[in-house]
Amino acid sequence: MATTSTRLRRLGTVAAAVALSAGVTLRDPPISSSDRGGPSLDAVRRKIADSNGVVPSRAVQESALIGSSAVNPLDILVVGGGATGCGVALDAATRGLRVGLVEREDFSSGTSSRSTKLLHGGVRYLEKAVFNLDYGQLKLVFHALEERKQVIENAPHLCQALPCMTPCFDWFEVVYYWMGLKLYDLVAGSRLLHLSRYYSAQESVELFPTLARNGKDRSLRGTVVYYDGQMNDSRLNVALACTAALAGAAVLNHAEVVSLLMDEVSNQIIGARIRDNLSGKEFDTYAKVVVNAAGPFCDSVRKMADKESQPMICPSSGVHIVLPDYYSPEGMGLIVPKTKDGRVVFMLPWLGRTVAGTTDSNTSITMLPEPHEDEIQFILDAISDYLNVKVRRTDVLSAWSGIRPLAVDPKAKSTESISRDHVVCEDHPGLVTITGGKWTTYRSMAEDAVDAAIKSGKLSPTNECLTNNLHLSGSEDWDPASFTVLAQQYVRMKRSHSGKVVPGVMDTAAAKHLSHAYGTMADRVAAIAQDEHLGKRLAHGYPFLEAEVAYCARNEYCESAVDFIARRSRLAFLDTDAASRALPRIIGILATEHNWDRTRKKKELQKAKEFLETFKSSRNAQFYDGKHK
Repeated sequence: MATTSTRLRRLGTVAAAVALSAGVTLRDPPISSSDRGGPSLDAVRRKIADSNGVVPSRAVQESALIGSSAVNPLDILVVGGGATGCGVALDAATRGLRVGLVEREDFSSGTSSRSTKLLHGGVRYLEKAVFNLDYGQLKLVFHALEERKQVIENAPHLCQALPCMTPCFDWFEVVYYWMGLKLYDLVAGSRLLHLSRYYSAQESVELFPTLARNGKDRSLRGTVVYYDGQMNDSRLNVALACTAALAGAAVLNHAEVVSLLMDEVSNQIIGARIRDNLSGKEFDTYAKVVVNAAGPFCDSVRKMADKESQPMICPSSGVHIVLPDYYSPEGMGLIVPKTKDGRVVFMLPWLGRTVAGTTDSNTSITMLPEPHEDEIQFILDAISDYLNVKVRRTDVLSAWSGIRPLAVDPKAKSTESISRDHVVCEDHPGLVTITGGKWTTYRSMAEDAVDAAIKSGKLSPTNECLTNNLHLSGSEDWDPASFTVLAQQYVRMKRSHSGKVVPGVMDTAAAKHLSHAYGTMADRVAAIAQDEHLGKRLAHGYPFLEAEVAYCARNEYCESAVDFIARRSRLAFLDTDAASRALPRIIGILATEHNWDRTRKKKELQKAKEFLETFKSSRNAQFYDGKHK
């Protein structure tokens, strides 16, 4: 372990190196109209920004996939509808390529909806870069910080800057974290969100009232606050899918690849056999290149091409819990860089509640990962060391586990260094795999994958990559104050149990929620609440409205109750019990939109209940020792 003076000296050395290179590394390159695709970008932007635009129906999208043939194939077929897969579809479609995408569950149903909700450059990577003098790690941080700012600018209604507080219990920690986070600011350069700063112990508890000043033979000396980004991950993913559809991609959820199609002469992958999991129908889709973006499951897709292919995924599990809002103040997170066992623990305000979690641990790959009780107890133990509020297991509103696909390059000679960056490879002709990386860098990962697909299939795009400066659906001209227009111009018409329709106020909480969840499309949701009498809240204490179910069924490919409670709204992640109570009404509205019969409604309720059981709220918990009562 480095001595105190060595640590501080290395921080200073790296800071000087960064300062010298910042002018070259951080400055945005000049962009000409030809680089941005000229008029093409304007046309794409207009189509995506049109507030009256409607995505093609699911039936139309499926027909487009079925309509491909061996003589008239798509340019690219993407397998996987997470952040990276939908990013690939959007990137390729905006380059003028013919694109299809299939996802066996729902957009963002896997890893992409179970993230930490942070858009970050990687403070820990920067620390490793400093103490290992690792330029590769430093490049990762530079790149991620650049992408962080771009994601926020491309979807400002779903992403925002979040201050994060790091508590310091001796003066060395104050100096160490202050210098380290100032270096983080310096590396961010023009992509800086806000400057980090030191707060005294008194100022810190005023900003974060539940932060403990004393405990376990230590006293708070102050905190260092820095800024990273925060997002509504699955809604950002759904926005990517819908934006790709508006740009011309044929995206289809609940459609599973059952096998890959291979040319018997050249042994090249030329498409996939697909099963529509809603209808059971199977069909072939042909493509010049298949892009495998199946996240933790990408090895199973690779094995469809070659049963002998070596695994490239090292799965890692991240467990998160949701607690009531009083655990953390609105607009301030708490991050402890090193707990007793060396893991990072954080506590962040998110959608009116508090999300807390740890770093990754080894796991096996499953469709619906569940958090272990000992992991939940670890989080509760860890945060209780830093809070003056009694931490109780009964306060856990929801708990979930996500699998992160850490990647090993199959061409590498050793696996001693599992990549925290992404890996793009083509270990079978016609099948390009993209995996690894993180949410923050999804856009550049997609760009690299499309570049590889163009090279593999000798494709002819009409222009260069456009996504670096492309607002997602609902983002163009969005204003943070737009919720006031909703509050003033709409009412929530609610149907009582007796059938009588009564008007209700479009209150600030509901208006803000609609504005941030749907951006410039929020007025369409508000109009449904008013004109179709779907203005009731779905769950007490939460801003989600009945109108959102109808809107998402019509405009966001919401095909099941789980699609809504988990990915269109975040009710399953915020409060498992509230989601369970809302299910009958949600299913009733979806049944009207999709013409479900009684059998389908019963099946939907059963599947949703089973899904919610994997979220270990206090009601679903198995209390082993009753430690946190």
